[in-house]
Amino acid sequence: MEARKCSFCKGDIEMGTGKMFVKMDGSTLYFCSSKCQNNMKLGRIPRRVEWTGEYRKLKNK
Repeated sequence: MEARKCSFCKGDIEMGTGKMFVKMDGSTLYFCSSKCQNNMKLGRIPRRVEWTGEYRKLKNK
């Protein structure tokens, strides 16, 4: 089994948890929680959401 990363927050997804969303064009998105899924659906950018890995990396926190 391969380890997966969340498409929104870049966090690790444990085996047996999370959601997989397949778009009409065939691309696949993985989400660790409904919080990440809803934020992606709302069109939020991970770099601007304070609790994501991308924001912490950008701000050196």
